[in-house]
Amino acid sequence: MTLRVVGAGLGRTGTNSLKVALEQLLGAPCYHMMEVFTHPEHIPDWHAAARGQMPDWHTLFAGYGAAVDWPAAAFWPEISAAFPGAPGPPLGA
Repeated sequence: MTLRVVGAGLGRTGTNSLKVALEQLLGAPCYHMMEVFTHPEHIPDWHAAARGQMPDWHTLFAGYGAAVDWPAAAFWPEISAAFPGAPGPPLGA
């Protein structure tokens, strides 16, 4: 499993609906802010990313088909670069 869609939508912009739709379309979980609450072991990776030390995105998103909402939306350029085959916003945006 590899990340197939990278979303850049901010929270409160329908990302939960998008998460549910992507899970149905891709047949795989979608990483959303709710994942951070159920996987507190991911918090150090997000703190490191905020300090400019990018985690191994492939390890963090192992088993996920997409990522939307915070905190992933804050790092969509880096995540898109790590998963070049995943549709997302244009890297020049």
